[in-house]
Amino acid sequence: MRDSLPNPNAGHTWKFIAFGPDDLLYTSVGAPCNVCLSPPLVSTILRMKPDGSNLEAFASGVRNSVGFDWHPISHEMWFTDNGRDMLGDDVPNDELNVAWKASLHFGFPFCHQGDVPDPEFGAQRACATTEPPVQKLGAHVAAIGMTFYTGAMFPASYRNAVIIAEHGSWNRSVPSGYRVMVARTNGRRVTSYEPFVDGFMPGVRSSLPGGRAAASAAVGRPVDVLQLPDGSILISDDMGNRLLRVSYQR
Repeated sequence: MRDSLPNPNAGHTWKFIAFGPDDLLYTSVGAPCNVCLSPPLVSTILRMKPDGSNLEAFASGVRNSVGFDWHPISHEMWFTDNGRDMLGDDVPNDELNVAWKASLHFGFPFCHQGDVPDPEFGAQRACATTEPPVQKLGAHVAAIGMTFYTGAMFPASYRNAVIIAEHGSWNRSVPSGYRVMVARTNGRRVTSYEPFVDGFMPGVRSSLPGGRAAASAAVGRPVDVLQLPDGSILISDDMGNRLLRVSYQR
């Protein structure tokens, strides 16, 4: 299958890098394909000492994560992961995952969204042996940047919630994503998942011949989110070439 072969033009080259609460440096390495058996240290989140020594895979089976953060209380890593393409409009979901310890496997390329065996690779590893997501985020929404909210500007229900940028689908017959979401948490559980900022794909739900979504109908594509010192939220939009600030007035 052509989609199963590593392709330098189909790789996931965006990187996210951050220091963890353990003062180690973490970075993501996306799969070089839509779906394939990846080389060592690929389809992972790596960690290392600040000087680059002691490099190791902290989390494996991660297709493409371009956003992670640590829970303000437990200090466990949470991260977004993009699901594979070409299984239809509604499968698989993008994922919100918790790497609550090192060396967990999150499924790729054998299992998607925790419960969908891959048609080609699924027989090689059962879904039951992989770590399921704590929240399914929707198919093809392209969930990327995320942050935990720790500020005081928004109501108390936002404390320790995950705010997630959904860049939006590129090949879904009806566009999905194109919004910023909030996942409220309790321990390792997500208790609610709802829009934080919507309207980047206003009204139009057209598609192009062959089923490719008309992304040109969008007025913005959220990429990342950042909490500012005053507790407001900054959203980057690479389609509108702008930064949006969201504040809350009581």
